[in-house]
Amino acid sequence: MRTRALFASVTASLGILVAGWQLGTSNMPVTATPVAAAAPVAASSGGTATPKSHADPGASATTAPSTAGAAPVPDPGSASGSATSGTFTGMPVSERYGSVAVQITVTNGTITDVAANSSVGDSRSQQIEARAEKLLRTSVLTAQSAKVSMISGATYTSQAYLKSLQSALDQAHL
Repeated sequence: MRTRALFASVTASLGILVAGWQLGTSNMPVTATPVAAAAPVAASSGGTATPKSHADPGASATTAPSTAGAAPVPDPGSASGSATSGTFTGMPVSERYGSVAVQITVTNGTITDVAANSSVGDSRSQQIEARAEKLLRTSVLTAQSAKVSMISGATYTSQAYLKSLQSALDQAHL
C-alpha cells in the first residue's frame, strides 16, 4: 500500500512539474530563422544528379539562402519602419475594485512613458494597485509591449491594466 501511495504522489508531482514547464514556455517569443538552400545540383555523365559544393571553384552558379517563409525584418533606417509618436490613452477597463485607464507616450515607435489613471475605493485596494502599477509600468517599458507577467496578489488590477494598455498600443499601431 505504501509503495502504491508513493508511486501515485511521485507521478502527480511529475505531472504538475511538466504542466508548469509547459505553461512557462508558452509565453516565450518565437523568432523565424532563415532556412539555408540546398547546394546546386549538376548532372554527371552517368545521368544522375550530384550536388556541387559552393566551395568548388568549377561551379558556375551558386544559390543564395532561401528567404521564402522567413519573416521580413524591418530596416531601422528605412522610412517604412514605425515612426509613431504621441500620447495614447487606452479605454477604461472596469475591474472588481474600480477602473483603470492606461496612457502611453510613444516617441519614434518606442514607448517612453506609461501612466495609469485609476479609481479604486478602499485604502487597501489603493495600496495593492499602486504597487502593481509601478511593477507593470517597469515591465512594459522594458518589454515594449503588453506581453508582460501579471502581478501576484493584484490579478484584477493586472488584467484591467494590460487590457487598457493593449487598447492604447492598438491606437498607436504598435
